[in-house]
This record gives sequence, C-alpha cells and structure tokens, in this order.
Amino acid sequence: MTDAVLGDLEPGDVRVRFPPSPTGLLTVGNIRSALFNWAFARHFGGKLVLRIEDTDTARNTEEGYRYTYDSLRWLGLTWDEGPEAGGDYGPYLQSERMDIYADIVAKLLAAGRAYHCYCSQEELDQRREEARTAGQHSGYDGHCRNLTPEQVQAYVEEGRRPVVRLRMPDRPIVFDDLVRGEITFLPENLGDYVLVRANGYPLYPLVNPVDDALMEITHILRGEDLLPSTPRQIALYEALAEIGVGTGRIPRFGHLPMVMGEGNKRLSKRDEGSGLGEYMERGFLPEGLLNYLALLGWSIAEDRDVFTLDEMVAAFDIRKVNSNAARFDPKKCEAINAAHMRMLPPEEFARRTIPFLAQAGVLPLEPSDEQLAVLRAAVPLVQERMNTLSESVEMLGFLFVDEDAFGVDPDAAAKVLTGDAGAVLDATVKALSGLSETEWTTEAIEAALRASLIDGLGLKPKNAFGPVRVAISGRRISPPLFESLELLGRAKALHRLEQSRRTTS
Repeated sequence: MTDAVLGDLEPGDVRVRFPPSPTGLLTVGNIRSALFNWAFARHFGGKLVLRIEDTDTARNTEEGYRYTYDSLRWLGLTWDEGPEAGGDYGPYLQSERMDIYADIVAKLLAAGRAYHCYCSQEELDQRREEARTAGQHSGYDGHCRNLTPEQVQAYVEEGRRPVVRLRMPDRPIVFDDLVRGEITFLPENLGDYVLVRANGYPLYPLVNPVDDALMEITHILRGEDLLPSTPRQIALYEALAEIGVGTGRIPRFGHLPMVMGEGNKRLSKRDEGSGLGEYMERGFLPEGLLNYLALLGWSIAEDRDVFTLDEMVAAFDIRKVNSNAARFDPKKCEAINAAHMRMLPPEEFARRTIPFLAQAGVLPLEPSDEQLAVLRAAVPLVQERMNTLSESVEMLGFLFVDEDAFGVDPDAAAKVLTGDAGAVLDATVKALSGLSETEWTTEAIEAALRASLIDGLGLKPKNAFGPVRVAISGRRISPPLFESLELLGRAKALHRLEQSRRTTS
C-alpha cells in the first residue's frame, strides 16, 4: 500500500487538509470527508491541516467559525495545523491570504500562464449558444487567449474590466485517482477557466490549489462532486511549479463516493438528517456517528460494521474505498450508534446522559451524590434499551423529576389507566404499603405484586403491571418495573400510585 499511495514520500511526510466554510452547518458529507482525511493522516503519522474557506466575507459570522471548531472537537477530529492550533504555513483563514493570491496571479500573468479576458457575459452567452447550435463544445472558446496589444488597448479604452483566466495546456490531463484509478480529461472539454473576477475577487479554483501548493499538501481526499475541477487544478499546480510556488509536487487525489439520500438523490444540506446539529441534539455518540459515516464508502471487514476510531486508523486504506455512491440509511446509523452506546462503561454512559437530563430540567448539570447514585444504579437497566442519549429523558426522567412537576402522558393514561386499572392500582397500593423502607427491594416488590395481582386478581402480567408502570413512570415504556420502583423509593412510588388511582376512570 505504501508505495502505491505515498510514492517516494515517507509516511510522516503526509499532509492532508479539510477546508470547510464557516457560512453554514457541517453536513454528514462534510464530516465523512473530514473523517477520511483524519484517518488517512493518523494512519501514516502525518498531518491534518484545517483551512477555513471564508473568502465569502458577507456570509461569515464569528458563530460560524466557533461552530466549525467546536463541532470538529466534539467529533474528536483534531487538527495538527490551523486556526487555534497554529503552524508554519499560515494564515489558515483564506480571508487573511488575499495579498498572497494577488501576488501569485501577477506572477502567473507575467509568465504567460494566465491572461486577461475582456469578453462580456452577453458575448460569452452568444458564442456558447452558437457553439451548441453547431454541435460543438460550448465552453470558453479562447477568444482573448492571444490578443494583440492593440486589441487589449481597444478593450481598455472601452472601459472593460477583465477577468483573469488560466491558460490550459493543449493536451489530455491524466491522473491516477486513489479511489477510481486512472482518469483522463481531453483538452476540448477543458476551457480556460476564470481565476479572478473582474472586481479582483479570487475564486475557489485559484485559492484552493494555491493554498495546497504553499501548505505542501500531499494528498487531497474530497467528494466526487469536485472531480470535474481536478484537471483544471492540476494544470494550475503545474503552472505554480513553473513560477516557483510550492514544492512542485502535484498532490495525489482520491474522490470519495457521493452520499445519497431518499429517492436515490444526492443528500443535500437541506435534507432532514444531513446536518451534524441534528445528531448532536438527538444524543448520538461522536464515535457511533463516525463509525457509520466511515461505512459510507469503506469497511474494516466484510462481516463487521462496528469498530472504534483507533481500529479504523490502524486499518484505513484509501485504495479500498468504494467508488460507487453510498446511500445514507438513518436506521442503520442509529443501530450503529446503539452498538456504541452498549460499549460504553456504565459510569461513562451515566456521565454522558447528564447534559440531556439537565436540558430537560430533571437533573442539574452537577447532580448531588444521591442523584448520581440513583443514575448509576439506573443505567444498567436502560443501557441495552437506548439508541441515543436523548432517550434518557423519557427512560430515566421520572426518577428525578419533582413530584409537583410529574405528570402522566395523556395518551398512556387513555389507553392504560381505564377499565380494571382502578382495581389494579388499589391492590398495588395495598400490597406495597405492607413493605417497610428496609423491605423496599426489587425482590420484595416483585414478590408482593405477583402475589397480589397475578395470584390474587388472576391477571396476566401485561394487564397487571401496565397500569403500575404508567402510574409510576408516566409512560407505557420504562426501565424494568420492579427495579424502577426500588429506585424511585417507597414514598414517591406510593404517592404516584395514589395520584393515578384518584384520576383513573
């Protein structure tokens, strides 16, 4: 693998980058790209560079920068160079590199690798339409590629403001994609593209290759949607090498498979389930989410879906990434997360539920020793039943909520606290009242209720215990009933049973 992927590089020489924009939320596609770059760098002992694409200054916010950094740290995808980490190749915000871009464009123009184009948009549109009508390629036709000084002067006198275009080579551009193999782009499909707008504003096709060259990026792992821009960027790398920018080495590319959503359409940032924030709010574990995103194009083994990030780093091989589009399956994502929930030590599982219980107002962010004891005792009862941490509110909240704030779900009450429920609750209160505080154990509670409700009333367990469960937890689904009663405590349990009995029809 090493020779095929690294060539003559040493493993520690690997430098990859993740270049998000701070103008919007990170999507699962963004995170998958960040993950693969992070795993690639960690596998070889190289560097991950975080570079912020913030040239669209009108849309940038301080909150956007902070969200990006905090999100990556929450995921555990730490960077070696970049904002807040420093490094020898900064600045790492593109908005702070404008003078660098202007200087390099001037050098490209002086070397003849770029030129000014004075064509108006109307002229471009007209010539494109004529080309399409004639069945020819409708890209830029090179009209300004070889203007005479007199022609340039005439445009200047008209007051035209030119864009800057790269002079593309008149030959095929061939490269070995680490995911897709050898790819060839023919020159007739690669027109001279714009590097700088007429207002002097540098564009993505300029700034990213310039930054990659100056930051000595060795490998670029990015989405398949950016594949069409690759030959143009390779041409720019070649031009930059000619004017002495960077090391002269062209990065190796690996284009990751598209992530598809419902209807086999590309997952959009507007689609439900595409934004990282949704998973953070629902209580996904970062390790669970990343495990699933790794499966969107890569696997650690044919018969294995669940693995740790350390295991991924050790096994990661970019050549084994599948080039076919990957479909995002929310149910499988949740199942993978649930598997990681079960892998957590109970103490850690309890710790991670606290922010969700606190947000719901049933626990403080710093619980008391008594509250922590109840939480730790309850965790083994629910850890195998939960898929996300946010479910802890419904599963465990009833153990901590104040009695004046406790309520029974109306739907559960309508379906369960009817008919024979009154007799069941009467019998339950009578049976449990006979237990003292010292006798209030799971075993004693179960024995008392089975004797009273199963043997005494002749009820089936579902009919016997359903009303009790709703009365003490407020819901039809809860941790195991007898253990829940013990954790809730004698006084609270009897109070809730009596309250429900009073409202039972």
